[in-house]
Amino acid sequence: MNRFFHVLPVLLLFASCHQPVDRATLRKDTFEPYADLISGQVPDHRNDLYLEAMAHYSAARYAEAAAILERYISERKNHPKSAYLYLAMCHLANGRPYDAELAIDKLEQSNVKDFSDQCAWYTVVCWVCSEQWARALDGAKAIAASGRHTYMKQAEVLVDRLERVGEP
Repeated sequence: MNRFFHVLPVLLLFASCHQPVDRATLRKDTFEPYADLISGQVPDHRNDLYLEAMAHYSAARYAEAAAILERYISERKNHPKSAYLYLAMCHLANGRPYDAELAIDKLEQSNVKDFSDQCAWYTVVCWVCSEQWARALDGAKAIAASGRHTYMKQAEVLVDRLERVGEP
């Protein structure tokens, strides 16, 4: 009997670790907006709209930021491609994962390769937010197995959580 009480906490811990994950919680917990690396730039006529959008972004006013970023991207043909990443974050924050994925696709199609880790990770986040569980799991596994990836640890946690996603 005394042995049972020593084993019970381990069994309870094991059981709690393997409980299904709530889908809404998983979507909410997986998305964390990318850090604002733009707002500190010196303003000029080329980045004025970008900086205006990022002021909204930093204040978590994502709808306003998205509208200005879309205008910036359409009006400034030689805009920094990072604007697509921030636009994707705004769309994710506003519950528009398919639009976010399109913005990430445009960043991936550019010649800028500085954001390959961010593109891979946030594409997986788009799949989580749009409930494409199998794609998200495959993407997270690829990142976790890559050996060197900015989001490797987050991907490992996500793999565990996706494998425990509860039934609808």
